[in-house]
Amino acid sequence: QPLCSLSVWLSTGTAHHFAYLLNTTDYRILRMDEDYDRMYIGSKDHILSLDLHDINKDPHIIHWPVSERRKMECLVSGKDANEECANFIRLIEPWNRTQLYVCGTGAYNPVCTFVNRGRRPQTSMYLQMAQARGRASRAADPSAVHETLGLKVQYIFHLEPGRVESGKGKCSYDPKLNSVSALINGELYAGVYVDFMGTDSAIFRTLGTKTAMRTDQYNSRWLNDPTFIHVHLIPDSAERNDDKLYFFFREKSSEMGQSPVTQSRIGRICLNDDGGHCCLVNKWSTFLKARLICSVPGTDDSFVPTQDTKNPVIYGVFSVSGSVFKGSAVCVYSMADIRMVFNGPFAHKEGPNYQWVAYTGKIPYPRPGTCPGGTFTPNMKSTKDYPDEVINFMRNHPAMYNPVYPVHKRPLVVRTNVDYEFTTVAVDQVAAADGNYEVLFLGTDKGTVQKVIVLPRDDLQTEELVLEEVEVFKQQMYVSSMVGLTQLALHRCDMYGEACADCCLARDPYCAWDGKSCSRYSASQKRRSRRQDVKYGNPIRQCRGFNSNANKNTLEMVQYGVEGSSTFLECQARSPHAVIKWHLQRDNSDRRKEMRSDGRVLKTEQGLLLRSLQPSDSGMYQCTATEKNFKHLLVKLQLVVLSSRAVNNALVEGAGGIVSSSLHSSSTQWTPSAGQYKDLLTILSQPEMTLINQYCQDYWQFGDPLLGALKAKDLKELKEQKKPRNRRHHGEGEEEEEQEEVET
Repeated sequence: QPLCSLSVWLSTGTAHHFAYLLNTTDYRILRMDEDYDRMYIGSKDHILSLDLHDINKDPHIIHWPVSERRKMECLVSGKDANEECANFIRLIEPWNRTQLYVCGTGAYNPVCTFVNRGRRPQTSMYLQMAQARGRASRAADPSAVHETLGLKVQYIFHLEPGRVESGKGKCSYDPKLNSVSALINGELYAGVYVDFMGTDSAIFRTLGTKTAMRTDQYNSRWLNDPTFIHVHLIPDSAERNDDKLYFFFREKSSEMGQSPVTQSRIGRICLNDDGGHCCLVNKWSTFLKARLICSVPGTDDSFVPTQDTKNPVIYGVFSVSGSVFKGSAVCVYSMADIRMVFNGPFAHKEGPNYQWVAYTGKIPYPRPGTCPGGTFTPNMKSTKDYPDEVINFMRNHPAMYNPVYPVHKRPLVVRTNVDYEFTTVAVDQVAAADGNYEVLFLGTDKGTVQKVIVLPRDDLQTEELVLEEVEVFKQQMYVSSMVGLTQLALHRCDMYGEACADCCLARDPYCAWDGKSCSRYSASQKRRSRRQDVKYGNPIRQCRGFNSNANKNTLEMVQYGVEGSSTFLECQARSPHAVIKWHLQRDNSDRRKEMRSDGRVLKTEQGLLLRSLQPSDSGMYQCTATEKNFKHLLVKLQLVVLSSRAVNNALVEGAGGIVSSSLHSSSTQWTPSAGQYKDLLTILSQPEMTLINQYCQDYWQFGDPLLGALKAKDLKELKEQKKPRNRRHHGEGEEEEEQEEVET
């Protein structure tokens, strides 16, 4: 299920689906381009350039399929026509300010090319010549023209002719195998599977002027069936020769006599690694890896930049699914802890029948994993200058003995015994009235995004607060999936209601009460009217003078049920942390009784389900929400239980002359249409007919009686409809027109 289908967000204008009709799937967000305000998407046989502010405004689309010959060769090899024998775009990297470097699977034959991008002012004559040359379609050749300062600007987005090259070592053959990449100073670093069978995994360096490099081939101590997740450049110091590239992946790890276990890893290499002189020639001589510990294995990462670029905060999503345990967690790691592990003991194993232990022997100089020409090796300009004992040690000891633990040695967010798993995480830093907060957007495998904030408590513990969960799909978030792309606003403050208390209880750092409504928080607002309390969410203290309006817009309605059937009373709190209670005040009684779940009554998160309705169920139902000692009345609902005998008589007796006798004798249940129902009214005169009339009219007009009863003037119109008419002079077309007007 895609993370991109919701009606509420669409109705509020905070979510937009990419609506361009393309015969493609497998959308992946591969590159954000803030210089041109564009987002580049890779999909099956297509490369898309979309507007960052409105993904449906002037999309530019390149169709880049494989040749029919290549597709046939792929099919002959036994691959699937739809899922494998196509060009799945897996790499989009900025080559320079005017070009992108793009790679795709090429129907199990990886290929790469260049894409020209950007804006170019042109004269009218040039534009006419360019348009005369033409292309296949406007989508494929984005020649949208805009007026800017009297000049016409052409938006460029097309393939560079004649520049197709092999993608081996840059992009995997199999579209189902994850690959990661980073283009740095003209050098492409990629974690990929480099063979047709998908058995040779490697971290590669290609392009540029430096020596092509890779990890040691078929060496399970280095990489063992990895799944690559993310790659990120993190400088160690002000000395550029110390810069390291960090890879996040998970791989299989097995001890003697034990089943393989999936472990999460962080690995790193030096950018200026040239390999060894005699050993590890054209192979990384600085590659090290360490285990990431969280409550459950499997990771997807997000980086939160700080003012110190050398020390970003790393968020990882972990999940496990099995017959005994299923759960997900979010852990946070500091670069200080990561560097401490890489500076600690190496893992050592004497042989296949031995356990891993910390290496206690002499460590050669320079310390394995140190970058040449850096802070600690200023006189060694290349790894080829390293002694052979350093290179040999690296080949046999690529792993660190100590694992990396999360901050505070515990997960930040945990989910267990739920029907979903976290799949990805994005983090946004938000400035609120009472401090700075980091909001987590957690994607799940059921197609939703949870918006979560974790707050510090006075006892040095933390409090997790789910602000909302939405079905999806700067101040924008972009969510991609196999079948679509959605642009989503990070905040929609108006959903928290029209009361100060609701806005305060939401504890959303994006939103604050401005004196009139719940709106986007801004530090420049006047403090006298601004109300926000993210840490404590105390509406009694924050909303003095505004709480009188909390119950002002309480929804009041009348709902009808039929004796012996079931009915559902809807009530859903805006806050997921509120405690909902239902009370019933029966007719002719002053006492209110709290409704609790029993054999006939079921309380759910969405409302109250009443089974086998009885006449005694009639009365006034009140739904209240309590949070932080603040009570808020959400719904007042008058339930009227109709006699089952009256309803049955109305349907059975009224069917005379309209429904054939054969239908009455069959087991098929008959339900009258709106037109037949009006005919029934002309011959029925039951005492409860007015109530039944109102109930059914609500159902046909609104689709659900929960939306409330018709007004008094509507009842008057219904009574007029009960007068006998000659229906032969009123065609069914008129009935259909009336129904269409109501639905519209």
